[in-house]
Amino acid sequence: MKAALFKSKDQPLFVEDIKKPKPVKDQVLIKLKYAALNHRDLWLMQEQTQQYPNGMILGSDGSGIVEDVGEDADPLLVGAEVVINPSLEWGNNPIVHGDSFKILGLPDNGTFAEYIVISKKYIFEKPEHLSFAESAAVPLSALTAYRALFSKARLRAKEKVLISGVGGGAGLWVLQFAVAYQGRVYVTSGSDEKIAKAKQMGALGGYNYNDPDWAAKAQKETGGFDIIIDSAGGPQFSKFIELAMPGGRIVNFGRTAGNISDVSTRLLYWKQLSIHGTTMGTRDEFLSMLDFLESRNIKPVLDQTFPLSKVNEAFERMKQGNHFGKILLEISK
Repeated sequence: MKAALFKSKDQPLFVEDIKKPKPVKDQVLIKLKYAALNHRDLWLMQEQTQQYPNGMILGSDGSGIVEDVGEDADPLLVGAEVVINPSLEWGNNPIVHGDSFKILGLPDNGTFAEYIVISKKYIFEKPEHLSFAESAAVPLSALTAYRALFSKARLRAKEKVLISGVGGGAGLWVLQFAVAYQGRVYVTSGSDEKIAKAKQMGALGGYNYNDPDWAAKAQKETGGFDIIIDSAGGPQFSKFIELAMPGGRIVNFGRTAGNISDVSTRLLYWKQLSIHGTTMGTRDEFLSMLDFLESRNIKPVLDQTFPLSKVNEAFERMKQGNHFGKILLEISK
């Protein structure tokens, strides 16, 4: 089978022929139709110091058709159209994952290949209203967004929500979820074009974070925010402390802008703010997220699709940061 292999840091992925895996025990073999890129893959390619001479398969998101099953897996699953939950071995505590938690796509082989074997407990029926391409755009980013907005921030209808750096997968899912739940949504971006697109999707306003006065403008126009969902971290995080309403909730799940610094401790306690870190989510949250999508007929925003053979071009587009929505790989027809 064809697979895009990660071998060492700062090298391109190598698309090569490798042996097709076989399912064992409770596993299923999935013929993948589409996979989606995440910033996690990019971080691994840039920061993973361990070398893999034989190659590892990255990729956390995928959709496809069950082709075979191993022992203890229901043979009736063969032919099922499925989407994969990449949040593996979460554990028994819904508040935080356990020591065995891992994300699909290293250390376990992921979805940038024609086939994948995975435990049957991580496959779910593909939402009927979504295509295979749309379904592949869901798992990691939509699960992260759902947990951040509902489990951590506990969004209530009519609350004001600020989403930082809208344009990537998770940020757009937060936007769609919040709008669907009657939140009053605002966004930030370094691109006026992306802000305009977010408004077309239901955002009430937006601010270009390259404008040094953006936070003051946001404060003046909105009076502050009940919920701030951030995927960047970095020095601008301190502005969120100022923009948060008393009793506000700030949730972070990323570090594209680096580490957080210069948080005003006085504002933090005087406003009685809550700052939450989050990543991925539980099986129950994945099911609830799929149900939310289907009940409200929500579809992902797709940016561009590349064939598996052009996986490095797909990552180059992600590096440039001009994409709006999920970048996909077409694995098979």
